[in-house]
Amino acid sequence: MYGFTTTLTDTSFEQALARTVDALKSEGFGVLSEIDVQAALQDKLGLAMLPYRILGACKPTLAHQALQAAPDIGLLLPCNVIVREASPGHIVVGFLDPQIMVRLVGSMVGPELQAVADAAEQHLRSACARLAGNTAAVSAV
Repeated sequence: MYGFTTTLTDTSFEQALARTVDALKSEGFGVLSEIDVQAALQDKLGLAMLPYRILGACKPTLAHQALQAAPDIGLLLPCNVIVREASPGHIVVGFLDPQIMVRLVGSMVGPELQAVADAAEQHLRSACARLAGNTAAVSAV
């Protein structure tokens, strides 16, 4: 598994996007980047698709700790979050599991980096659960 998701129903894409940013903020994350995949594919390839955004989320204290523990870990930052419309009124919000970062660097992982991944995972899962209204609506991907 590489992440976890929840599906929001009876909401617009823009409302789901705003709720996602708010849920991230409530856990101390800011959004450093936002990629509008729908617009990019339309512009570059002339392809139509449902709304799809990739958010680059960062919790500064955790990013600093990770960079202190392993300076090149910036290759795996920030934490990616997707917001995509699966069908009208059904918006999937997905979070990359920070434990993937630890698995990718393998033997280079020290206890400091593992602690950062653990904390980031806890905060992202909390944001996901906040969106879902409970933890039962969170699925692994």
